[in-house]
Amino acid sequence: MSDLYFKLVNTSLGKTAAQSLGLPSPTQLKRWTRTNQPFTEGNVLIGCASGGKSITELGNTISASAAMLHHASKIPSLTDSARAGTKAVPLDLTAEPVLKFSALVFDATGIKDSLQLRALYDFFHPTVRQLASNGRVLVVGLDPAGCKAPAQAAAQRSLEGFVRSVGKEIGKKGATANLIWMAPTASQQLDSTVRFFLSPRSAYVSGQCVRITRAAKGAKAVSPAAPLRDKVALVTGASRGIGEAIADTLARDGATVIALDIPAAMEQLEVVASRIKGEALPCDITTADAPQTIADFAEQHFGGLDIIVHNAGITRDKTLGNMPAHFWDLAIAVNLTAEELINEELLSRELLRDNGRIVCVSSISGIAGNFGQTNYATSKSGVIGYVEALAKQLRDGRTINAVAPGFIETRMTAAMPLTMREAGRRMNSLSQGGLPMDVAETIAWYCNPTSAGVNGNTVRVCGQSLIGR
Repeated sequence: MSDLYFKLVNTSLGKTAAQSLGLPSPTQLKRWTRTNQPFTEGNVLIGCASGGKSITELGNTISASAAMLHHASKIPSLTDSARAGTKAVPLDLTAEPVLKFSALVFDATGIKDSLQLRALYDFFHPTVRQLASNGRVLVVGLDPAGCKAPAQAAAQRSLEGFVRSVGKEIGKKGATANLIWMAPTASQQLDSTVRFFLSPRSAYVSGQCVRITRAAKGAKAVSPAAPLRDKVALVTGASRGIGEAIADTLARDGATVIALDIPAAMEQLEVVASRIKGEALPCDITTADAPQTIADFAEQHFGGLDIIVHNAGITRDKTLGNMPAHFWDLAIAVNLTAEELINEELLSRELLRDNGRIVCVSSISGIAGNFGQTNYATSKSGVIGYVEALAKQLRDGRTINAVAPGFIETRMTAAMPLTMREAGRRMNSLSQGGLPMDVAETIAWYCNPTSAGVNGNTVRVCGQSLIGR
C-alpha cells in the first residue's frame, strides 16, 4: 500500500510543513537496485581503538569496494588506525572534517575497560555530523560472552547501548547503525556481514547486534554477483508478500527455488515459480504427511537442499479471553510446529547439504509481544528459541538464523486500521515502513556461502522499532 504521508513530506512544500509542525520527515531509503552495484561508495572513514583485532580485515573488505577509504589519525586513542591498509588515506580528526562520509566504521575489539570507551567519542564526535544521507555506522567489538575479565565484558557490552543510541540519532537521515560482536578468532568471518551492513541491502536494518563465530567449515561464493549459483532453496509461503520477495531475491542471487504454498494459492504460486524459473510445490505444511512430501520432492528432483526458508505464517488475532481454541492451535501449528517437523525430516534424511542454511521468519511481536496476539507472539518467540538451540547442534558448516520483521508494507498491513498503520510506520528510527525486499535481502545475507560464521542470530528488520529491544 502506498504511504501517502511519506510521499507528501518528500515534496518541498510537505517537508517545510512537517518541519514547522515538528512532524516526522522520513528520508527516501536507497535500496539495492542492480546486480553490479558496489556495496559501498563515497568516502568511508575507518578507525580503531588501540589493540584492535579486526582493523586489517575491515580495511581489506572496504578497499575492495568503490569507496575512498580514509583512516583516522593524530588522536592518541586511535593510534592503530594506520593499519587499515595501504589504500587508506590519513585524516586528521583534530581538525573539523569537511568531507561527507557514506560510512563510519570503527574497530572496538581492543577496548578492555570503561576508560578506553573514550575512543568511541574521539572517533565519532567529530565525524557523526558529517555522515551523509543513507549513511552507515558500523562498530565491530568482541562478543562479551567470550570475555574473561568483567571490565572487558562490561566495556564490550557497552557498545550495544552506544550503537542503538546512535541509530536513533541518525535515523532522520535514513542512516543506520549496527554492531558486530565477533569471537576472538573470528575476524576472517567478517567479510559478508561487513558488506551487508555497509550496503543498500540493509536499508531497513538498524540498531542490531550480530554475533559472528569462528566457522569450523566454510565455503566460497561461486560468484560475487551470483553467490547462490548452483544452490537449491526451499521457500515456504512463497506465493505473495514477503515470501514472494524472498523467492525473487534468492533466484536473483543464482539459486534454484522451490516455491511452496497451500494448494489454494497454486495459481499465484505458479506465476512466481515461472517468473524465477523455479518449481512450484503446493503443500499444506500443517498436514501429517507434509514433511515427508517436501523431503521426497527435494530428494527426487534435486537430490537435496542447500537453503530452507521458513516464511509461511498466519495471524489469528483475538484477546486471550476471547480467543477460540482453534485460533491458538492453528497459529502454533503453522508458525512453529511445522518448521520443527520439516527440519527434523530433512535433517534426519541428510537432505540439507554441507554448508546448508536454515532461515526462520520470526516477528517483532515475538520479541515485544502485541495486544491481541498471544498465540502469534508465542509462536514467533518460540521460533527464536528454536533457532538459538538448533544452532548449537548443527554441524558441517550448516547454520540457522532468524529474521524478525517489524512493520512491512504488505497486503496484511494495508488491511490495518489507519491509526494503527500510521503508528506502525512512524514508530521507528527511520519513520517509515519497510518493504518485503528488506526482509529478503537480510535472508540472502544469511544464505551467502561466506556467511558461515553467522549462526544462531535473530536480526530485526524493523527500521529500529521503538518497541522491543
